[in-house]
Amino acid sequence: MRAQSLHGHLDALLLAVLEQGALHGYAIIEALRTRSGGSLDLPTGTIYPALRRLERAGYVESAWSTVGGRERRTYQLTEAGRQALAGERAGWREFSATVGRFLGTGEPPASPA
Repeated sequence: MRAQSLHGHLDALLLAVLEQGALHGYAIIEALRTRSGGSLDLPTGTIYPALRRLERAGYVESAWSTVGGRERRTYQLTEAGRQALAGERAGWREFSATVGRFLGTGEPPASPA
């Protein structure tokens, strides 16, 4: 799946991945790949700018650490990020239910009485 196909949804996916706990950038990319069954194989040039955007918005925070002599930045969800994720989930449920009325069953939606 191309990164452009995720326009408008990438931030929510990143927040959902970080809901499980703090991760460094490469682990976030791997989590997206694993949880999507390989469909989301996104380049670092897509992920890192999105993480910086989420950090500027206050939804994630990061810290540098040294592991095995290598420095890496670890990201974690903030309380504002948890609230944003809850809002994204609610919006997604509403959106998918609405689109599902057209694309889901093939039956026309019930008309209002």
